[in-house]
Amino acid sequence: MGLAVDQRAAKRVMDILISGIGIIITSPIMLIIAIAVKAYDRGPVFYFQDRLTLGGKPFKICKFRSMCVDSEKNGARLASKHDSRITPVGHVLRNLHLDELPQLFNVFKGDMSLVGPRPERESIMLEYEKELPEFYYRLKVKAGLTGYAQVYGKYNTTPYDKLKLDLFYIENYSFLLDIKLIFMTVKIFFQKE
Repeated sequence: MGLAVDQRAAKRVMDILISGIGIIITSPIMLIIAIAVKAYDRGPVFYFQDRLTLGGKPFKICKFRSMCVDSEKNGARLASKHDSRITPVGHVLRNLHLDELPQLFNVFKGDMSLVGPRPERESIMLEYEKELPEFYYRLKVKAGLTGYAQVYGKYNTTPYDKLKLDLFYIENYSFLLDIKLIFMTVKIFFQKE
């Protein structure tokens, strides 16, 4: 299971082109967001976190910081919909999915792909694997900015359902499926969940 060499090459070319264009088009928006995040509490603009991609390789995912500076002082935990750690600026960014824009740089760099399973933290991945040993199979492809589970699932989709959706994507991968999922993501981007 996994992608053939020609599939990986075509996917990488698309990743570079689309993320590069995306970075150029959204750079004025990213500048405004950076100013807003900095102005709110003078903390860092970006938030870097270790996530896993192809083959379980760790990388630093980049997002606009949407939580207060010391949000993980009591350890890592998944954010909930009405999390008290989220700043007012962060609420706006999360509702509009704008906190994810810096991940275009991760895609351009090659850490991630535009389409693939959501990149998980190692601690959360290990937790899921206790119940679902197959969860590791999601790492047969690069983690994605969007994906089958992100488009067809919901914010509260169970790990088991995420796994089923991600494995369906990997087993049925095609260049056209990636394009379809990118267009569906753009459509969802302008809708409320």
